[in-house]
Amino acid sequence: MAALAVVVDARPYVLADRRASSVILPSICFTFAIALAWGFVPALVVQLAAVTVAGVRMRLPVRRTLHLAVQHAAAIGAAAGVAAMVSLRIGPQPDWDDALLTVAAAGVWILARYGLAALVAWAGSHRRRRRARKQSVEVLATAALLLLGPVVLATAQVGLAFVPLVLLALHAVHRMVRSTGESERAARVDSLTGLPNRRALQSVVGEGGRERALLLLDLDRFRAVNDALGHRVGDRLLVEVGRRLADVVPAHDLVVRLGGDEFAVLANRVDGAPEARRIAYHLAEALNRPFAMDGLPVDVTASIGIALQDAPDADCATLLREAEVAMYDAKQRGDQVAVYGPDAAHHSPDRLALLADLRRALREDAPDDGIMLFYQPQIAIATGEVVGVEALLRWQHPERGLVGPEELIRVVEPTPVMRLLTGRVLHNVVAQLAAWREAGTPLRAAVNVSARDLHAGGIADRVEELLHEYGVPADLLQLEITESALMADPHRVLNTITRLDRMGIAISLDDFGTGYSSLQHLRRLPLAEVKIDRSFVLGMSTNRGDAAIVRSVIDLAEAMGLRAVAEGVEDELTWRLLAAAGCHAAQGWFHARPMPPADLAIWLSRYRPVRPGPAPLALPTGLG
Repeated sequence: MAALAVVVDARPYVLADRRASSVILPSICFTFAIALAWGFVPALVVQLAAVTVAGVRMRLPVRRTLHLAVQHAAAIGAAAGVAAMVSLRIGPQPDWDDALLTVAAAGVWILARYGLAALVAWAGSHRRRRRARKQSVEVLATAALLLLGPVVLATAQVGLAFVPLVLLALHAVHRMVRSTGESERAARVDSLTGLPNRRALQSVVGEGGRERALLLLDLDRFRAVNDALGHRVGDRLLVEVGRRLADVVPAHDLVVRLGGDEFAVLANRVDGAPEARRIAYHLAEALNRPFAMDGLPVDVTASIGIALQDAPDADCATLLREAEVAMYDAKQRGDQVAVYGPDAAHHSPDRLALLADLRRALREDAPDDGIMLFYQPQIAIATGEVVGVEALLRWQHPERGLVGPEELIRVVEPTPVMRLLTGRVLHNVVAQLAAWREAGTPLRAAVNVSARDLHAGGIADRVEELLHEYGVPADLLQLEITESALMADPHRVLNTITRLDRMGIAISLDDFGTGYSSLQHLRRLPLAEVKIDRSFVLGMSTNRGDAAIVRSVIDLAEAMGLRAVAEGVEDELTWRLLAAAGCHAAQGWFHARPMPPADLAIWLSRYRPVRPGPAPLALPTGLG
């Protein structure tokens, strides 16, 4: 039995994602029997020899081999102590008392070994794990091996020829453990790339640790690769990206595919944000080298968001959310790397609570959730007629009161909640367009959409479904995009808005003049109008520079066959100056403030078109 104990430990059982100190040694089947028959000292000597064989076989460091030996020594000592106290001795014909006492000794063995392991883990991390490690299969296999020992002992007293037959039972236990390990491993591995998946990342983060950083990588323009070369090539590209990331990441870090074109790297031993940034740029540089796909070089870039694990008990969901916020910050700013800053205004706990409240309101979709749309008329300057309205979002928070659109969008846009919000707004606006059309007063409504909506690409499908559901002509809906959305990923945005244009949806470039590098894309975009930012319009009656910018934008729009709409028209002089410059439409408090649909209907019934009078020949002296 001692010989068999040493031999079988040449093939220890290892479960997936377990530490070496948690392996199952098949030798315990025999050492437990030796302890019951001959006492603690012979069992300890045999167990130490078997542990040494297992440690060499698994190439464990000496420290971990000693750790494993101490655990099993304590377990054997506890089991032998119980057996000695009750004078347990397994004979050729054991009775029920012997069986019950053997189960008790085996239970003490399990408690001693795993209790000691848990105590060491707790002392090493100075904290309790938030979730106990799943050890059901491990304990079951251990119990099966221990209780097989007395059976072998009783059989040996009948005839030694039956003892080797126990190897078949050990093989069955080994297959059970191996099958469970393979199942666990498959559940933690991405089927396409072979990298660990989101579940594996959650498991590793759940084990705790300090000085970590989670880097979230989102491939830029990956959809264009799928559209141009097909999904098969796109999948191969994802495999190559994962392989290249794994090649440049140290062995102590974890590379994960989260899904789609998103990857993550859990970097250990990171000393602050500067080192995390250095790692991120190293990853970006590795991806900058072209990938050869069927002889065609494919360039890949990635936007990277970084979240630092400041607390050892930070959960995976929090790190992923923070990294995602940082990643979208990077996209919006046109940077490649951004670090999540908990002290930034839009990452404050107060605003995160606001985001949670909005997410709950959108998902519950209750009639009194406080989400409202106001509409501000757009007036044709030459005729004074109402040519459309812009839908403006408001939220009546149950505790904070009215939340304005600027604050709301700043909080929501970097997060997945933006898609939920855009979906709600589009639904309400299209439903309102149908109601106006049925009442005999068809109006065109403009809706703002974010960079996140355009990058996702599904907005075109959603718009098409809503127009068909409510029977609304496409020319009654207009979508407004910002220059920042265009700059973040112009190719992906161009694909989305081109499809919308082919559906008959007019596209407006909002806040024109406040972005950068937009002129190189302006001639390629299927735009219907540009909206001059209010920051220039508000000052054009008192500042020559602002007036010159407004006139230049109007001339540019005219040359390109686009409508020019001025925002922020708040006085008659500005209205007349815009008319003199040839601006097509105006929007602002001079004509009307944003109103709920019911108030807008009353305003429309009372409104009478007024044409602007002659504009002043020049700005008042002393201004500029």
